[in-house]
Amino acid sequence: MSEKIDKRLRSRQFRLRLNRAMTDKGWTQSALARAIGVDRSTVSQLLRDDGARLPNAHVVGACAAALGVSADWLLMLSDRPESASDLLAGALSLTEAPRALVDERIFAWHREAEGYKIRHVPAALPDMLKTAALLAWEYTPHLGRTAQQAINASTDRLTWMRASQSDYEIALPLSEMQSFAEGTGYYDGLPREVRLEQINRFMDLHDQLYPRLRMYLFDARRVYSAPITVFGPLLCVFYAGGHYIAFRDRDRIETFTRHFDQLVREAAFTARDMPEYLRGLRDRIETA
Repeated sequence: MSEKIDKRLRSRQFRLRLNRAMTDKGWTQSALARAIGVDRSTVSQLLRDDGARLPNAHVVGACAAALGVSADWLLMLSDRPESASDLLAGALSLTEAPRALVDERIFAWHREAEGYKIRHVPAALPDMLKTAALLAWEYTPHLGRTAQQAINASTDRLTWMRASQSDYEIALPLSEMQSFAEGTGYYDGLPREVRLEQINRFMDLHDQLYPRLRMYLFDARRVYSAPITVFGPLLCVFYAGGHYIAFRDRDRIETFTRHFDQLVREAAFTARDMPEYLRGLRDRIETA
């Protein structure tokens, strides 16, 4: 008995939703019939049949495709009328990531998430915390005159963070800080005085902004993370070299929020450990 009631309900909902989709699109029965290649009488029957029988999958799929809705929605299997492609387009976007920091798109994401906690795993040291000397060393070989623009953008980003109501958590691989302090790998050739100035900059900003700004160092041999930023519950953004991949669907945002929280739980050095850790790095650079 319950199965018959379910079929009748689903059939009735199919007719209601099909009629709603036609109304939203401004289509008559004749227009839909032409679009899916059937007689008008077939569409009329779909809309008036009060039995428990549903049309076959081909007809349902054709109606959904023509009207730009989801077949699952027509069949009451989903509450979202958007087609799968529309849902994906709304949940996922690909944005070019310029080499310079002058990037209005990512700054707009920060402003959109103002008031929410922002969780950030940078590709290297966090740009907005870098000294002008480090930014100039890093950007000038690639961008020439635009290095100054990168410096200005970094200053603007930090100014925004100071004024906003957002907490900012940054998780870095421990190996990144060690490589920086030793001037090896990516930082090969970075002058000693620039490294010392940068460590002092980290220490000053920690004193000024903690606890709203918190840094954590995790051991990449135990837990790994690609560069990613989670803007509260609104979106998460991967940095993929030349592009940002942004997700807005709730499940992925929650997944990567939990991933970031794991980095914090697994941290070799927590935010409270950072002053002592940075002093130790400074001593190593000074005595090297």
